[in-house]
Amino acid sequence: MIVRNKSNEIGELLSVLLIVSASHIAFAEAAEKLPNYKEETLTGDWGGARTDLTKKGIDFNLVHKSDGLANASGGSKRGAAWDGHTELGLSLDLEKLAGWNATSAYVLYYSQLGSKFNSNFVGSNAGVDNIEVTTNTAQFYQAWLQKNFFNDQLSLLAGLYAVDTEFQVNDTAGLFINPIYGVSSEFSQSGQAGPAIFPVGALATRVKYTTSDNSFYAMGALTDGVPGDPNNPHGMHIKLGRGDGTFSIAEFGYTPQTAGLAEDAEMFNKYAIGIWRYSAKLPNLDPASSDTHRSQGVYVLGERSLYVEQGRPAQGLAGFVRLGFAPEETQQVDWSGAAGLRYHGLFDGRDDDIAGIALATSRAGNLYRNLNGSDRYETNLELTYRAQIKPWLTLQPDVQYIINPNMDLNLQDAWVLGVRTELNF
Repeated sequence: MIVRNKSNEIGELLSVLLIVSASHIAFAEAAEKLPNYKEETLTGDWGGARTDLTKKGIDFNLVHKSDGLANASGGSKRGAAWDGHTELGLSLDLEKLAGWNATSAYVLYYSQLGSKFNSNFVGSNAGVDNIEVTTNTAQFYQAWLQKNFFNDQLSLLAGLYAVDTEFQVNDTAGLFINPIYGVSSEFSQSGQAGPAIFPVGALATRVKYTTSDNSFYAMGALTDGVPGDPNNPHGMHIKLGRGDGTFSIAEFGYTPQTAGLAEDAEMFNKYAIGIWRYSAKLPNLDPASSDTHRSQGVYVLGERSLYVEQGRPAQGLAGFVRLGFAPEETQQVDWSGAAGLRYHGLFDGRDDDIAGIALATSRAGNLYRNLNGSDRYETNLELTYRAQIKPWLTLQPDVQYIINPNMDLNLQDAWVLGVRTELNF
């Protein structure tokens, strides 16, 4: 018979409990994946203060983008300009801060400076630079509250919201500078003043459901039909005007998951279809017609990783495609398409750089062409290279060739050269 001392048993039990507790703490900290502010931001971790705030549920980021652009030939005229965009984002984990289970909040404020490069020098229908706006201003772009349910499978969001943050998104296309690779032309130019996309958000509600294995999702949003106040583009305005109507959008996606991925792996795999509609009717493009029409449309998109370098799961080739359609009776563009490729780590020793090439085309509807004597298509070809100089600094040389700007027979094809500098403070 073996006789054991009770005090030894208690000591062993406490040791086990301490080991298990320490393991749980280590796993929790690992799961939280705290940002490495010291290396990833220009201003650092402020002596640990930023990390402490993140642990408490307060996370913010300050980013500045500067674009130098030059129209070398074609378009409206030759010339160069600068665009600047600065944004401050604040994320709040309200479960940590106030004990509100599975609840979060987000606020984004931006300031815009610079010239109107496209309107002054190119005249493209789709635009040239995705940070260029028609009116320089500073305003709140997003300010919303989100509540999650059923282990985060279902989420409800309400507040000031922009649909292009979640709808019609191809992550691989985010590399490119031309706006058409973010939001399609027929979608961005729809309705009375466009949907709630950059640079103006709108009051909205959004619901999203994701299956437990993250392979399928369905989401829908309802927003004000006319974001902001088109007659007063300076600053933020929430104006529910008579006749604005509402804008609704739904998207259904398939995102198959790949098992056994490395922690630093970069994998894209998404296929989606979306539909959108305004409740208020719009007049026919033909001023001689008294007809009114619904502004509505549909889009399909897909992206996937095409090649992953052996032993380097974050390096490789990925691509995207997108098609969108809308009625020709209410807007200039009735369909558009885009496709592109990007390679992460194309050159040895430059593992964090991303190179890309993309092509997009927008078609003017038959009604618009007949009324304006325009060309049939505007096409954009973009070649870009995003160089990671420091974890907090990127330089991105960019070349665009724009065929038939604005489908205008009087505008010659344009060559645009530029470079983007991005700083993460």
